[in-house]
Amino acid sequence: MSSIEIVAVVFGFLCVWFTIRENIWCWPTGLIQVTLYIFIFFEAKLYSDVILHVIYIFMNIYGWYFWLHGGRDRQEAVITRMTTAWLATTALMTLAAMLALGYFMASRTDASFPYGDAFTTAFSLSAQWLMSRKKLESWHFWIAVDCVAIYIYAVKGLHLTAGLYTAFLFMAIAGLLRWQKALALNEEAEGKESLEMEAMA
Repeated sequence: MSSIEIVAVVFGFLCVWFTIRENIWCWPTGLIQVTLYIFIFFEAKLYSDVILHVIYIFMNIYGWYFWLHGGRDRQEAVITRMTTAWLATTALMTLAAMLALGYFMASRTDASFPYGDAFTTAFSLSAQWLMSRKKLESWHFWIAVDCVAIYIYAVKGLHLTAGLYTAFLFMAIAGLLRWQKALALNEEAEGKESLEMEAMA
């Protein structure tokens, strides 16, 4: 356990805590976390995770912008659902990417847990993209990632990080429930607005 891992864990916890509450501070705290983990995972030879966290930097910047300006009339974005077709396509493409990356890491590098690491990489990318678009289903992807990541990091001796992902698992479940409630309230408000507009027409 290193001091850099401790700092990364603290900012990782703050990032998820802010995300659950739809607080824009999830993005700057997330940027600090992912930058630090680039160095942590490189030393642990979890190369898929290194690639993942480099990409995370750009996705965090995009998410920061979208949450502020991705809503109606460039206002703050609100939580929405994915269509069934979009969800199925995303899941299949993510699985295909995982298998391809896992095969490459297993055959061309000395990576530890090439397929497990590839799973957390591919599904985390999808989860992060969906999170940046404020999609409810992003939490389902995070829950799957957390379950696999807990095992990998514990075996690799990154016990503090494994503990963080255990907390992430429970926080993802809490985030899913909180976002479901917020989405229901948004849909109810939009329904009332539509009825009022129809009445005025």
